[in-house]
Amino acid sequence: MDASDSPAADAPDAAGPAGRSPSPETGPATGPARDREHDRDRDRDPDGMLAEQLLRLTRRLHRIQSRQLEPIGITPAQFRLLRTVASYDAAPRMADLAQRLDVVPRAVTTLVDALEASGRVRRAPDPDSRRVVRIRITDEGRATLRSLRNARRAAAEEILAPLTAEQREVLGGLLSALVDGMPERHC
Repeated sequence: MDASDSPAADAPDAAGPAGRSPSPETGPATGPARDREHDRDRDRDPDGMLAEQLLRLTRRLHRIQSRQLEPIGITPAQFRLLRTVASYDAAPRMADLAQRLDVVPRAVTTLVDALEASGRVRRAPDPDSRRVVRIRITDEGRATLRSLRNARRAAAEEILAPLTAEQREVLGGLLSALVDGMPERHC
């Protein structure tokens, strides 16, 4: 376990979730006092606390996924791009990828460079326009995707381990409601 995986890595800083510093007389709240302070904060701003919990969970999931992907030699951003390239019926243009991933084109170029260097994608000229470059997934890229899907399942299992099957189903429904209620993005 590295320092970023410890429970303290997800804890709020000493100033607390509302930015309050402990008083010099009492020091930081611990035990029941800290629990009462946490309950007061949650009662004052339940949506803010929920957002903080979601952010902490996202960071934890990202750390776990990064740890799972490291032996494969790919970053989460490269995985996302590779998965996106594979989702197209025809080889996408760099601009298509940037739009779908909601990133600047330069970010796509950097990711494609790395994936191309590892043999997972290749650039190909567009048959209709010499100025357009298409990105094609290679056999190596498809094999990597299969490995990555297994790593992703392992990361999900690790993060969801405390939940029962019923709780996972409820969580899935809640997350779907949140995602479906968001403006359309092609991520």
